[in-house]
Amino acid sequence: MSISEHPCPERTPYQLLGGEKAVRQLANRFYDIMATDPKAAELLAIHPQPMDSIRQRFFEFLSGWLGGPGLFEQKYGHPRLRARHLSFTVNASLRDQWMYCMEKALADEVKNPQLRKSLYNAFAPLATHMINQ
Repeated sequence: MSISEHPCPERTPYQLLGGEKAVRQLANRFYDIMATDPKAAELLAIHPQPMDSIRQRFFEFLSGWLGGPGLFEQKYGHPRLRARHLSFTVNASLRDQWMYCMEKALADEVKNPQLRKSLYNAFAPLATHMINQ
């Protein structure tokens, strides 16, 4: 996401969302949707249960990715997202399910429509980059 896309360029998306609490809510809402929406069943199936540690790691990743504290990097080093996902078959269908869950989570948690759209548009190429099949 380029800084020019932000509704308020001098503030990070992390700040615009509302900081740690809001980013954690977004991460949790994403996984709540994945866990309960039949449209994400295939995506849910590749995630080990329970998802507590995955929820935490996703929050930590989002924190830094959105311009907040680099919690993930502090614990695990560079995210290397594609490399970390190579052990899973990620196809276009799974990407679409991931984006479906994220779109719903953003709709529930991000009230500013411009910020919501900007975040969705930034997540899309990231999700597509994960495709390895």
